[in-house]
Amino acid sequence: MSRFLQLVLDMFDGASPAKPSPRPKPRVLHGPHQPSEPLGQVLPKALYTHPRATRRIQLGSADVAYAFRRGKRRTIGMAIGPDGLEVSAPRWVTVGEVESALREKSDWIARKLIEMQERQQQLGAARIEWADGVVLPYLGEQLQVVLDSSSALKKNSAQFEPSPLQQVDQALTHSPIADVITEEAGQISPPLRHTLRLGLPLNAEAPQIRDAVQAWLMRQAKALFVERLNHFAPQLGVQWQRVSLSSAATRWGSASANGAIRLNWRLVHHKRDVIDYVVAHELSHLRVMDHSPRFWETVQSVMPDYAQRRRVLKDEPLPPWS
Repeated sequence: MSRFLQLVLDMFDGASPAKPSPRPKPRVLHGPHQPSEPLGQVLPKALYTHPRATRRIQLGSADVAYAFRRGKRRTIGMAIGPDGLEVSAPRWVTVGEVESALREKSDWIARKLIEMQERQQQLGAARIEWADGVVLPYLGEQLQVVLDSSSALKKNSAQFEPSPLQQVDQALTHSPIADVITEEAGQISPPLRHTLRLGLPLNAEAPQIRDAVQAWLMRQAKALFVERLNHFAPQLGVQWQRVSLSSAATRWGSASANGAIRLNWRLVHHKRDVIDYVVAHELSHLRVMDHSPRFWETVQSVMPDYAQRRRVLKDEPLPPWS
């Protein structure tokens, strides 16, 4: 599910007419503009090793082993993903020139390596351990899975039980004292924890539990997506033809000119307003099939705060599904 944090550095602007050269001399024309900080304060003493590393460089107090490749390109590219630093360069650029560029951008590399490391640690901490009592996000709230093989629950079935707090909230919605209670409470309610009872024995294997939860979540996702597509389509003046579920690792949705919409079922982990953004985004493509300013104006016409919702997809990683 991770996307590379990409930086491309343009390393040359051609030979000077006054002084021709057999090949252009690389230099950085543009790149990240961030306040300069001493590398020793930015990058702690550590070893960052890419699993396909072919070269190594010392950047301040850090030893960085990176994956290096050459290709038919006019720039030096630096990308930092879950595996570490990857560097690509034109065939005519020397290794010394590549390393010089890496040292020049060492502060940027340091920050991104640390950010990526922290992100991977967060994902690791959020990894789902499939067993009785496991808790996972559902529509921005908490869903606890309970294995129940009693006769009251059909074998291999799933039963959703809303949080008691939600039931109280729903009851108070129609009560004249609701506003008084809310005002006197004066504090933020704890996250709602719902229950999903599965008709499985307590000794069920992890894959069996995972598959049962996934099947239930996918059913909920399909129903919710249809509802939200029908909500936004008239506002955008478009008509969708069919919707299918996707399990893509890095893509939340797609739209075809024939009205076919694909949405990632794992969106059900996110809050409804985030799901609404993705739905509105894909429906907007039925009017504008690119990401031009006119496209974003179309999204904004039905969702003025789309940028904030879009940011959540990048800033709040979901737990690894395995």
